[in-house]
Parts: sequence; structure tokens; C-alpha cells
Amino acid sequence: MSSTGRRTRLALAVSLALLIVVAVLSLLIGARSIAPSVVIDAFLRPDLTSADHVVVLTQRVPRTIIGLVAGAALALAGTLMQGLTRNPLADPGLLGINAGASVAVLAAITFLGITKPDGFVWFAFAGAAVAAVAVALIGSRGPDGGNPAKLALTGAAVTAGLTAVSTLILILSVQAFDVFRYWQVGGLTARGLDAVVVVLVPIFVGAVLAFAGARGLDLLALGDETAASLGHNVDRTRALGIVATILLCGGATSIAGPIVFVGLVVPHLLRGVLGGGDYRGLLLVAAPAGAVVLLAADVLGRVLAPGEVQAGLVVAFVGAPMLIFLVLRRGRVTL
Repeated sequence: MSSTGRRTRLALAVSLALLIVVAVLSLLIGARSIAPSVVIDAFLRPDLTSADHVVVLTQRVPRTIIGLVAGAALALAGTLMQGLTRNPLADPGLLGINAGASVAVLAAITFLGITKPDGFVWFAFAGAAVAAVAVALIGSRGPDGGNPAKLALTGAAVTAGLTAVSTLILILSVQAFDVFRYWQVGGLTARGLDAVVVVLVPIFVGAVLAFAGARGLDLLALGDETAASLGHNVDRTRALGIVATILLCGGATSIAGPIVFVGLVVPHLLRGVLGGGDYRGLLLVAAPAGAVVLLAADVLGRVLAPGEVQAGLVVAFVGAPMLIFLVLRRGRVTL
């Protein structure tokens, strides 16, 4: 077995072990102190007349599952975007996904009166998808269509426009601001398992497409012209990756809000450990690693303050300085 293969297996084993640990901690730790024996009993002999059992089954279990699903999806989407753009600091938001989801959620709140996160899940997903498709279509036009730099610039322009629309709606509607600000922070609370069920199939399909295009990402790393000279269909790989990113990040954003840095930092860190030559291995480790990061941030947020700090804020607070350190250490960013 090659050294890369050994590193991948070791990293996968470590990620899975950490995932088990943080999942257990997510069930045990919270604002309400519940003994481990009571948590176990809630699974083995659930009693809906017990307040502790109700907290475990209706709050901590959905919260843990959302963290697992959203964290894995965001890390996979980030890995795809960094491979498609050949930029180790690319983010799923590059396609305007977060901005599109935000506008759709605001529209649902303002014009349809939907105020619960479970109610605007589909709106967030649809908005993310529409924005990403628009960026992909605009960025692929012209003689140099599909160029990573052009895709990034198009995404930045569309994001800026949609952000302006979001700001206008927030200024005009106090009700929208009150509801939206909680979703905008990004977190795992106030969502039920019914919201996860809605996006589980799209996220699963996105994960399958991501692994199906892994070989294409390996070739894209050599450059478009080199990949094409080897007989690879560059446009098909890029389209497959964009569709997968839309499904993954759109689904994650709809249930957890526009959480940043998970899709950016996780694949960037793993690339330093595993190298960038095998995207199948990178994707395989990124999924559990992303779930670990998001769940760990959520658990940490529960003990930082009495009122809890949302996972999105914890990830941003920790991820920002970490990213700055990585950029300074690497010393360069490529497109």
C-alpha cells in the first residue's frame, strides 16, 4: 500500500473515532444536566412522561443528526469547490449558495408569513439551487466558459447582488429581521428531524455524484488542457461537481443556516495531511471530519455561555484565525 493510502486510512480511522466521541458528547452535554445512564435509558426504554427523556429524544438527537448531516455535506461541498476551481481556499459560497438561500428565506418570511425554520427549508434549498445554477450558467458563457477565475468572479458578483436584495428586505421588514437573524447565524437548534428528511435524499445524491467525479478532479488538478489531452471531458466533470455542490451545500444550508468555514477549513487542513493527488480519499475523510468539526463547535457552544452560542458563531470564531494562520504558512493561493 502506498504512503498516501496509509495516511488516508489512518486519517479516516481517526475521524470516525472522533465522530463517535463528539456524537456521544452531543447527547450528554447541554444546558440541562442529564446523567449518562438517563440518556442510555431514553434510547432503550423511552418514557415521554420524563422531561429528561423528552429533551434527549426531541432536542439532542435531532441536533446531533443535523450536525452530522450538515457538517459532512459542507465538507464534501468545500472539497469539490476547491477541486473544481483549483483554489485551496475556495468555499461553497463561491457559487452564491448562501446568498441565494438567504434571499429565498427572507421572501418566505416576508411575503408568505413563514416564521419557523422547518417551514422554509425548501425555500432555502430552492434559493441556493437557483443562485448556483445562475452562477454556473453565466460563468460558462463565452469562449473561456468554465474558467475557474471567471466562475469565482461571477459568483462574487451574483452574491453581491443577492446580498443587496437581502439587506433591502431586512431594512423594510422588522418581522423578517427578527426571524431571519436567528437563521442567518447558523446553528443546529430549532430544527426537527422532519427538516432533515426533506433534504436527506438530495444530500445523498450529491455525495454519490461527488465520489463519482473524484477521478475527474484528480485530472483537473493537472489543468484543463492537460486533462482534455488525456481524453477527459472537463466540462462534464465541472458540471457534475457543480450539481453535487448545489445538492450538498443547498441541503446543509437549508437545515443549519449559512455556516461558513466548515467547507473551507476542513478540506484545506486535510489536503495538508493527505496531499491533493487523490480526491476520492480526500472526500472519504472530509465527510466524517466535517461532521466532527460542526458537532464539536455545537457542543462547545453549549458550555461557553449560559444561553448557548450557536455553532455557526463558534466555527467562525475558531475558523477565522486558523485560516489566517494556514494562509500565512502556505504563503500563496493558486487559481
